[in-house]
Amino acid sequence: MPSLDSRPGLLITGAAGALAQRVIHKLKADYRLVVCDARREVSMPESIPSYHIDFNKRHFEDIFRRHEISGIVHLGRLGPNESTRMHRYNANVLGTQRLLDLAVKYKIGQVLILSTYYVYGASPYNPAQLTEDAPLKAAELTMDLVDSVELENLAHIYLWKHPELHIMLLRPCNIVGPGINNSMSQLLSSARAPVLAGFSPIMQFIHLDDMAEAIVLGVRKPASGIYNVAPEDWIPYQKALQRCGCSKITLPSLPPQLPLLLARWRRWPGFPPYLLQYFKYSVSINGQLFRDRFKFQPRYDLAAILDHYRLLKN
Repeated sequence: MPSLDSRPGLLITGAAGALAQRVIHKLKADYRLVVCDARREVSMPESIPSYHIDFNKRHFEDIFRRHEISGIVHLGRLGPNESTRMHRYNANVLGTQRLLDLAVKYKIGQVLILSTYYVYGASPYNPAQLTEDAPLKAAELTMDLVDSVELENLAHIYLWKHPELHIMLLRPCNIVGPGINNSMSQLLSSARAPVLAGFSPIMQFIHLDDMAEAIVLGVRKPASGIYNVAPEDWIPYQKALQRCGCSKITLPSLPPQLPLLLARWRRWPGFPPYLLQYFKYSVSINGQLFRDRFKFQPRYDLAAILDHYRLLKN
């Protein structure tokens, strides 16, 4: 039965995350939201249906049958620190394929997918300010990032095979801020954080609220394609730790296997072995295309972002 509510219907995945919660808050007035998460039940106001369900389960399609959905905001990608390699592959690759197949079946006219800058891979040969057409080399570094690259490859296929979906793929730099619990946020929150001797790669940070605003702009002004999302400022990793009030634990970087063994032995939050290359070589991205096309200007600068983590330690 058609809804009496004339607002467009929007399905938001990964609703349990801090970023998704910000996006929901910003969109709830203008869209009929339906939210879901495979990780846990998400409490929502009565006006927003919420589902705790895996994309690969048969009953996931019931969401599309029960609700008039015109767009999807896919924020449900599991990060490398959230689950086992096999579970991430099933959720991120096979689950996203199921989601896109249902988008085709139910004639969804807009799909926004959140990816990550990790897909570019960390290499000493990376140019400064990688643009959207740079090759994705992360799968060459570690099997733990294969699912992220495969998700992107899948999105590319559907982007060209099904232009009617109007797929937008966002590749943000490090998302940090209150409520974020990814690898980088864990490091910046720590009293002591590891660094590799002789290395301090350039890093970029975007505040949680600014990233939520970028997603909202993508929803309100849909434009198919791939976009990096990053501010114009940057900072060396070791200087960022200093600004956050973190003491450094310096690890020897030679021989190459030694820091890998130390990371596995100590199990530092935010410093998993498969990300070691990202603490050696810079992966800076050029977000000019998104900033120009969507008139996007982050409100939080580096000082405000890093001061948040410094104040947490006081």
